[in-house]
Amino acid sequence: MFTIKYQQMRDPKHDVIVIGLADKGPYRQSIEEIDKALKGHLKELKKQRQLSTKHGEITKIFTLGLLKAKTVYVIGLGQAKQLDRTKLRHLIAKVGRQLRKDKITDVGFYIDTFLVEHMNTEDIGFVIGETIALSTYDVTKYKEKSNAIEQKLSYVSLYGLDLEQGEKSTFTGQVFGQGTNYARDLINLPGNLLTPSDLADESRKLAERHGFELDILEQGDMEQLGMGALLAVSAGSNQPPKMIVLKYQGQKQWNEVIGLVGKGVTFDSGGLSLKSRENMHKMKMDMGGAAAVLGAMDIIGTLKPTVNVVVVIPATENVINGSALKPGDVIRAMNGKTIEVKNTDAEGRLILADGMTFAKQLGANYLIDVATLTGAVLVALGDCMTGAVSNNAELKDSILEAASETDEGVWFFPNAKPYREMLKTSEVADLNNAPGRLAGSITAGLFVGEFAEGSPWVHLDIAGTAWRETASDDGPAGGTGVMVRTLAKTVLNFEED
Repeated sequence: MFTIKYQQMRDPKHDVIVIGLADKGPYRQSIEEIDKALKGHLKELKKQRQLSTKHGEITKIFTLGLLKAKTVYVIGLGQAKQLDRTKLRHLIAKVGRQLRKDKITDVGFYIDTFLVEHMNTEDIGFVIGETIALSTYDVTKYKEKSNAIEQKLSYVSLYGLDLEQGEKSTFTGQVFGQGTNYARDLINLPGNLLTPSDLADESRKLAERHGFELDILEQGDMEQLGMGALLAVSAGSNQPPKMIVLKYQGQKQWNEVIGLVGKGVTFDSGGLSLKSRENMHKMKMDMGGAAAVLGAMDIIGTLKPTVNVVVVIPATENVINGSALKPGDVIRAMNGKTIEVKNTDAEGRLILADGMTFAKQLGANYLIDVATLTGAVLVALGDCMTGAVSNNAELKDSILEAASETDEGVWFFPNAKPYREMLKTSEVADLNNAPGRLAGSITAGLFVGEFAEGSPWVHLDIAGTAWRETASDDGPAGGTGVMVRTLAKTVLNFEED
């Protein structure tokens, strides 16, 4: 976590100051002042092609006591007219990873050097606040030597901002970044350190931090309410299931409620339809949907929009004991529909079925479910785009607008009758939980949609985007916290509407 200071541009004392430099165009005043203090070396280095203005390249200039700051990072902007919010995020992420690599604790950004005609200082402040939080994040390690205190970025100063608007936008960006990092922390926890009970405890801490109403249903409560789908999945585990509910009421009346339903499978072995051993250890991330909605609620709890939100997280393990769910079993969900279980590794849609029904009972008028649901979404979209399906054009557009603002790619699959009919191919039950490989992501999403029962609904399949195999500029390998910002932005946009 870092603090943000707002000061006037002169000769500030920092470990590093950061400026942007475009291919062409006039030098900003702050660059002129820095160049003057450095006795013209900045312009000379550019003239000698020793200072790159290529998009994303960083040149370090050591000030040798000519400035109070020890080092200047010059980040290439490329062509200024092509710089937009997406490219600025890329640039600031590059800077953030370099700051982390160099173990910098105190940095100052000269905002005027990033200004272009189509972006204002508030846009830039938001991106810096958000992206520095994301790009300096690291995964908790459990090695003996990792206990040493590591230097981390603590102070970020922004120069050239309008104080009132700049402070608000930068703080909001930082909140978005930290909410995403909170989700990353949860996803990266090993399965033995994040059981359903542990996830409930985390939700309790979040509720206490923000004043949310909290309710945690135990197994006996679920039996009374008829949550047969969730209970069937949890039967194979010695860890008791939890149905976690968080409520945020930003309006006087409990209406127009947005329901966020997150898949909370804290470890997924596949059940009797056992996964292969090679990558099973990564299945600690199968609660990425739960992490996403909790991360979004962390943002919502801080910013306090005038909206109503209910979060429902069905939490369980999907493992194997003598009572485990079997292929061919028929179970009854909370809303009375029966389901033939063709594949016990298609468990996420089962627990979401009861989660969706319960969210509706709690007053949700709009439903958004988030889940690491299918391997098929990786085949369809790779690891750079979240798959989606919806029954409502307006809510779909709200998600797409928010995703565009946060640079989290979302692609909507079709919702057509032939796909829905595939769910009804069981000869013994209302629904088939795994009708086959064809259109696997679509049918899985539409299975969940059966339990929206006409309410406006969007399903987000993050199986391809919730985890990254290698580090990128905006974070290390591991949990990404994807959809935290899109969910939060969707909720905030409801306030504006």
